[in-house]
Amino acid sequence: MSATTPGDPFGPHTPHDERDPYNPRDPHDERLRRWRLVLGGGPADGIGRALTGTDAAMDGALSALYDRKSDKDDKASRGGQGRHGGLGGSAPSVARWLGDIRTYFPGSVVQVMQRDAIDRLGLAALLLEPEMLAAVEPDVHLVGTLLSLNKAMPQTTKETARTVVRKVVDDLEARLATRTRATLTGALDRSARISRPRHRDIDWDRTIRANLAHYLPEHRTIVPERLVGYGRASRAVKKEVVLCVDQSGSMAPSLVYSAVFGAVLASMPALATRLVVFDTAVVDLTERLDDPVDLLFGTRLGGGTDINRALAYCQSRITRPADTVVVLISDLYEGGIRNEMLKRVAAMKASGVEFVALLALSDEGAPAYDREHAAALAALGVPAFACTPDLFPEVMAAALEKRPLPIPET
Repeated sequence: MSATTPGDPFGPHTPHDERDPYNPRDPHDERLRRWRLVLGGGPADGIGRALTGTDAAMDGALSALYDRKSDKDDKASRGGQGRHGGLGGSAPSVARWLGDIRTYFPGSVVQVMQRDAIDRLGLAALLLEPEMLAAVEPDVHLVGTLLSLNKAMPQTTKETARTVVRKVVDDLEARLATRTRATLTGALDRSARISRPRHRDIDWDRTIRANLAHYLPEHRTIVPERLVGYGRASRAVKKEVVLCVDQSGSMAPSLVYSAVFGAVLASMPALATRLVVFDTAVVDLTERLDDPVDLLFGTRLGGGTDINRALAYCQSRITRPADTVVVLISDLYEGGIRNEMLKRVAAMKASGVEFVALLALSDEGAPAYDREHAAALAALGVPAFACTPDLFPEVMAAALEKRPLPIPET
């Protein structure tokens, strides 16, 4: 691919030029090369040497996205000179660009560039075309974009979109499911133990291991100072988990991860899991937890936020508060009745519900959020914090055992 031109930012591929003036073994030349690719500009801007071959192709892909003029004054400030980046208005040219960046950059960089292309150049509408979707690198953010376009998506594109979403969901499940089940099974096991079991309910294996320090060599026996066992009633009672997820547009990655975790939790016999999504309306998607892809296409990203209404619905479905964990996943920008929301959280906690507030469930750290509402929840004993998918199993395990949550440092 040659360097971009105003008429066609994506020409044919150009093979690597063996006369490339750079010596990759020379640290000075390599630094110049990297700075040139970072700074952009004309063919020789910044370093005084023109890019050739693969470097020119990489520069063309970058300039098409990041040299886009943001306003008319920018062009005037350069006297009308310089490159005019852009992806063009057709799906084929965008699909070709997507193929190019996958050739020249690692997957993590490709995902960032795709996201920037959608945000900066308004390419979301082109995702409605099947040939475009076939060229993209699937990731959580792309799934969020597709879900936001779901209602406008033509039938010819929906199957391709579902395939893209399925790949992301399957990859996330493969990464997260085993550890989540193992962590929560251990937590449920520990929370079910009782310290004063009846004789027939003693778990002798764990009791012996818990009392090895009390072995009496002269009697060749262990004195069990602490008994460990299971109450029969405890074994029969399922813990209940309610995931209450904000589906406003900014929460798209959290919604994707919530669907995956909801499906994993629902697959565990010792848990009864409910998943509720909300904006200004409340939708219970529990019946779709067996297929997170179907669940995601049942959501509606965007719109307002009424946390109070969502919590009212969740509260009405709780039958055993002492055995229930409610996880609110929201940036806390409440459009409903603030005081009623806080009263509802306080009432659930007073009844025995373990309440968890997550500002986000994603890999991106803390989002923008309503700090006043977060402080009000903290005053009720409900710290609000952003949670990564890798930390979520530990958070849920702590909630199920009613011990302090592993809150990440900020």
